[in-house]
Amino acid sequence: MSHSPRIVITGFMGAGKTTVARALAARLGCQMVDLDDFITARTGRRPQRIIDEEGEPRFREIEIAALRQALEQTSARVIALGGGAWTIADNRALITQHNCLSVWLDAPFDLCWRRIAITNAAARPLARNRESTQLLYEERRQFYQLASVHVEMQGTSGVADVAAEIVELVKR
Repeated sequence: MSHSPRIVITGFMGAGKTTVARALAARLGCQMVDLDDFITARTGRRPQRIIDEEGEPRFREIEIAALRQALEQTSARVIALGGGAWTIADNRALITQHNCLSVWLDAPFDLCWRRIAITNAAARPLARNRESTQLLYEERRQFYQLASVHVEMQGTSGVADVAAEIVELVKR
């Protein structure tokens, strides 16, 4: 895996980015970083708290700095982005600059919403209700489509199968 590119996983909230990144890293025998957890470790605050206290623009500044640090200072070969990270041009530029392979986990909105609801939508400041969350989902798809690799996610998609699919796509 050392000569293949780093893999950056993007997609909407609830698409399975962290879960798939963990399985992929295990399969590849490498380290992974969840960018939201990385931000929490650096700042002592969860992303939702930063957004609630300082607003989304300030959070995005912190997120860009964290992504840069994760790319430059960690040996992680797999990085799970937060749902909005890929929508920021500076983040996409950093990912390109570091020769990472971007993978979009394309999950249907209903699947994402079910997972958001299960994991406590209140903990997600940008997913307070279904209607505004669906608008955000539609708005972000144009950015997710810019990823190098597109993986269709369904409710029946097994994590191990998705990780295997990504490994096969990376080999091509």
